[in-house]
Amino acid sequence: MLNLTRRAAIGAALLPAAARAQGFPDRPVRMLIGFPPGGVTDITGRVTAEGMARSLGQPVVVENRPGAAGNIAAQQIARAAPDGYQILLTTNASHGANPTLYASPGYDAVRDFTPIALLATVTNVLVVHPSVPARTVQELIALSKRQPGTLNFASASTGAAGHLVGEMFKARTGADITHVPYRGAAPAQADVLAGRVQMMFGTLQTVLEPVRARQLRALAVTSQARMPELPDVPTLAETVLPGFTADAWFALVGPARMPVLVVERLQQAARAALQDATLAERLTRQGVVIDLAGPQDLGRFIEAELAKWGEAVRLSGARED
Repeated sequence: MLNLTRRAAIGAALLPAAARAQGFPDRPVRMLIGFPPGGVTDITGRVTAEGMARSLGQPVVVENRPGAAGNIAAQQIARAAPDGYQILLTTNASHGANPTLYASPGYDAVRDFTPIALLATVTNVLVVHPSVPARTVQELIALSKRQPGTLNFASASTGAAGHLVGEMFKARTGADITHVPYRGAAPAQADVLAGRVQMMFGTLQTVLEPVRARQLRALAVTSQARMPELPDVPTLAETVLPGFTADAWFALVGPARMPVLVVERLQQAARAALQDATLAERLTRQGVVIDLAGPQDLGRFIEAELAKWGEAVRLSGARED
């Protein structure tokens, strides 16, 4: 009798939560973005939020919470109620490099979150100044070994994606290249354009116009396939690093222990948003590639990315307190 009573009590306690999940959402959803307005991360989140609002029948309000390369926003979502009304647009920073880069990021990237949907990727492009006498990746690697200590690569900062991709490239190819950190992507690219630094791994949308203007030479992309914008530029995977990818990416996660019905509702809304041709075209103009996946695939993807970017951080020796 006691067991039956206990089961009945548990069932009664679960009913309100189930009912709330069935009626989700009945008020606005907040999407936190851990970076400032205006960048490709912000644009991806806002376009996705716009499309999700149409499907959900409720506003999806974007809030920028920049700080610590996305950690501040991730911490807030990790502590939020798991009801689906607060979600995070996460990236390969907060759910890739940061858990290794930071001594205490303030969250567990796997245990503290519920995967919702992978949204999109942005490739990185290996570019060199035209004065560099290398027209292929193979020639660049050979040049670096023939003239050790002469090739430098710029990045937005120590621990930034461009730095970590460079460290992975260096470790896996044996290239003799030296990292030069800057305070932001703009000054880093400016010095590569001026020839003061010889190369960098920049995101497609930032280097595309200088490549088209022949101010920079693109040698390879880090995506699985060649990019339509640069069809003659090979991937690193097809040249010197079989199977290698190192793209930036964007995904939605929520707090741990979200109801399955709520996760499904959010995932379906995100998918519908980025399958809308008009919204998708707004992102492709930014060099973003739509790459949709559901919660289970995203969970496995995040675990693989944590291992990959964590290895890159360890190779780099970078550390943030």
